[in-house]
Amino acid sequence: MAGSFSYSIFPLGDSAVTLDIGDGKGIDEQNNIRALALHDWLQTHRFPGIVDIIVAYSSVSVFYDTAVVITQDQTAFSRIKALLTQAWQENDGVVPATVVAEGRLIRLPVCYEAAYAPDLEWVARETGLSCEEVINIHCAGPYRVYMIGFLPGFSYLGRVDPRLELPRKKFPVTVQAGGVGIAGMQTGVYPLNSPGGWQIIGRTPVRLFDPGMDPPVVLQTGDRVQFYPVGDDEFHRIRASGIVSRFA
Repeated sequence: MAGSFSYSIFPLGDSAVTLDIGDGKGIDEQNNIRALALHDWLQTHRFPGIVDIIVAYSSVSVFYDTAVVITQDQTAFSRIKALLTQAWQENDGVVPATVVAEGRLIRLPVCYEAAYAPDLEWVARETGLSCEEVINIHCAGPYRVYMIGFLPGFSYLGRVDPRLELPRKKFPVTVQAGGVGIAGMQTGVYPLNSPGGWQIIGRTPVRLFDPGMDPPVVLQTGDRVQFYPVGDDEFHRIRASGIVSRFA
């Protein structure tokens, strides 16, 4: 029933409205599945003036153009709020069995050798594990793609094995595109060269963002990612091939 799960609707700045179903659980797969189902419903019911619909861990946000959405009878906020309320009611607060199907399983090669893993030895020391054990645990997955954000194609994956849960760096450093990191309960891949604070334990040669592709982002919310180790030679062979499709 709709009352089985709590939710709230609130403005996100002056041109977006968020429906949040978080209940203090943090990273929760069922809440993420519900948020994704609401996102899909909203995509099929969007109307002129809706600029974007973004799904996060346990929420969905609708961004809009106020001048287009506003009517004589409703403010832009009240109209979007009504749409989100309808989305929740028509989904009955739960996810139909047809929506719960798992997303794609994507196997991503990662080179964990020292040149690509500046923080691997530190992670091993902090966790009391060997580098090999860290790699084996990290590759045990698969991990759910909970959301895409921060950078185009940046994937928030979870949850990591509790033995690998570590805090972010105190200060950001430069991370190379493809850098695979750990932060708290999450792991993820940097699609572009960028400042970052995650503990980098490897790098994938696969391009996860390419504006020339359709869609330009390889990983999508709801997908599952399985990492597997490769050596330096294989890393360069895959990167030189420029092939992404066989991993997606």
